[in-house]
Amino acid sequence: MSPLPPAYAPACYDRNRGSFSVLEGVSGIGKTTVKELIADRTAAAGLHTLPRPLSDWSGTVNARLRPLPQFAFYLSGLLHASDMVRSYRRHGPVVADRYASSVLACHAAVHGIPLDDVRRMLEPFRPYLEVPDHTFYLRCSEETLRQRLAAKEQGGALTPDDAELLAVPGRLKALVDNFEVVAEVDPSAVVVDTDGKTPGEVADWITGHLEAGHA
Repeated sequence: MSPLPPAYAPACYDRNRGSFSVLEGVSGIGKTTVKELIADRTAAAGLHTLPRPLSDWSGTVNARLRPLPQFAFYLSGLLHASDMVRSYRRHGPVVADRYASSVLACHAAVHGIPLDDVRRMLEPFRPYLEVPDHTFYLRCSEETLRQRLAAKEQGGALTPDDAELLAVPGRLKALVDNFEVVAEVDPSAVVVDTDGKTPGEVADWITGHLEAGHA
């Protein structure tokens, strides 16, 4: 693939290139909680894709924009997140809640677009993206997911994405299928089954996996 024009090339840093790990999976599965635990235990910088300020506008974007401008919005968030990762890696490890796989899987599922079509739209921007060392795809059963979403609702933390996951017919299956397809071709993929595990236990397993990789 040809390089990006100089004006659009990513910034280069004199850095120690701390590890870059990503947590992926459907809404409500526990990514944010596990990310915070891992960041605390490994002294890593943590971020969410979309990062602010874009995350403040996502509700309006999702309600008003058609698929192409909505994709452009989430792509801009991904590119901005990649800039943040590059900067953070100068100082140490980074762990992200969502990254490129979510942009692909979620956009395709929400709009009923073939995953390959979304992948082709993203492909020209791949040279800009920091490549994760590990992408942990969190999985659980539908029963477990319903329990976790119910707990989030009781705690007042349920997001619109969480609510639509089970309310919109076919949304959950489409997302699960898309994440499985994306993981199959992701060289950084590590699948983590979370049924019967607390967020702390999932964080323990992932932290152990990261430490083993540096042994």
